[in-house]
Amino acid sequence: MLHYPKWKIVLAIVVSLAGMVFAAPNLLDEKQADRLPGWLQPVSLGLDLQGGSYLLLEVDTGYVVREQMQSLVEGIRTTLRKERIKYSDLGVKGDSVSVRILEAADRDNARQHLRKLDPGTTLDGREDGTLVLTFTEQSRIERKSAAVNQSLEIVRRRIDELGTREPSIQRQGADRIVVQLPGVKDPDRIKSLLGKTAKLTLHLVDDTTTPEEASKGRLPPASMLLPANEREQGYPSAYVVRKRVEVGGDMLTDSKATYSDGRPVVSFRFNTAGGKKFGDLTKENTGKSLAIVLDEKVISAPRINEPILGGSGIISGSFSVQQAQDLALLLRAGALPAPLQVLEERTVGPDLGADSIRAGAIASMVGLAAVVVFMMVIYGTLGLLANIALVLNLFLLLACLSVLGATLTLPGIAGIVLTMGMAVDANVLIYERIREESRNGRPMLSAVQAGFERAFATILDANITHLIAATLLYQFGTGPIRGFAVTFSIGIVTTLFTAIMITRMLVAVWIAWRRPKALPL
Repeated sequence: MLHYPKWKIVLAIVVSLAGMVFAAPNLLDEKQADRLPGWLQPVSLGLDLQGGSYLLLEVDTGYVVREQMQSLVEGIRTTLRKERIKYSDLGVKGDSVSVRILEAADRDNARQHLRKLDPGTTLDGREDGTLVLTFTEQSRIERKSAAVNQSLEIVRRRIDELGTREPSIQRQGADRIVVQLPGVKDPDRIKSLLGKTAKLTLHLVDDTTTPEEASKGRLPPASMLLPANEREQGYPSAYVVRKRVEVGGDMLTDSKATYSDGRPVVSFRFNTAGGKKFGDLTKENTGKSLAIVLDEKVISAPRINEPILGGSGIISGSFSVQQAQDLALLLRAGALPAPLQVLEERTVGPDLGADSIRAGAIASMVGLAAVVVFMMVIYGTLGLLANIALVLNLFLLLACLSVLGATLTLPGIAGIVLTMGMAVDANVLIYERIREESRNGRPMLSAVQAGFERAFATILDANITHLIAATLLYQFGTGPIRGFAVTFSIGIVTTLFTAIMITRMLVAVWIAWRRPKALPL
């Protein structure tokens, strides 16, 4: 016991000093911590401690299926026209898309081409020549799941564009997304940004009819009537545009708010393929009007006076500076595949968060004081050594949370308090084992050696069991449960280190220094 390996002493000292260094920023205020380098930052506080906004969003997965059915209709129309196959009654009916092939000689040819449109559909035929395409159940599930995953990524991009610090964005269930934004004081703007699909498309304006005629039912089958985003004097309140998307917003590479003629506008740039497509579009349709559509509303419909070959353009409208900045942000982040609905909203004030921190700190200090007094009364000097290891354990725990970038929540504070009790529990097992070995007649040094070695198996077994439970909590839990599981798991690891390495080293050094004839147990 007296010959404690030097490499273990060096390891224990180095780890302890590193723990103190990385835990130290947690003792500073926010302004002082901001001056520190990025690798040396305090633990981030969660929504319940810092205050902020909580949103529960639901993805309209049914919209994705409906939109893809409309795309299938356009695909069928294009294919049959290309093959010069006569048809009628093309459209969405219920959960399927149907079309009637007028001439019997064309029906086999139509079946062959329609089967190739979408591998996730089944094709059924009827005696009257009607062909019905239906998405398979597996295809529907995959499309809905992909829409939720894509929505999760787009939401994360939009939040990141705002510069929000330490947001938490997680999928919940089959079609829901939980967004937690610590420190955010303007949830209305967040809801506005997340509530917009931001689907940008460019369509040619159909000049063969007017919005007034279209509203009376005289609307060409390949066109649609869309309202204007904001009605301005001298401009129509609605537009008739072609259904065909000439260029989509998915080809955008950049967008930003700028000014044109003293008014806020949004400039955009396409990628190489989009730039070429946009250039060809403007070259072939010079003199016609091009509708810029955002979320099924026409923002503007400028006239194409000359070919635009640079792959860039501007979106003008009655924008304020904030609206132009938000639109540019949405276009940069990308369009949502489906609308999001806010199911639940909670705002936690900073005062409530401060109260939670204060209550957690008081609970931790009371628990720490009670443990320290207990160990000193029961085990004397060895209790003091255990208390030193306990304080180091707390430093190591905070250091690990800081280095890993974990977010501390109120359940996380509960995990810290529980860790303190478990850390002392390991020392109690060691000391009681030493006491038992002494009663059995072992010499002091031999009893200490046997106490640490024989208690090790029990401590390891107990902590591994706790670690398994914490892993399951993290795997199947959400939100606060995960926060507790993370803190608890890290606490288990630091407890094992301090109980096995730190306490043993301190006892070895104390015995070598004081050379007591009997242990103060």
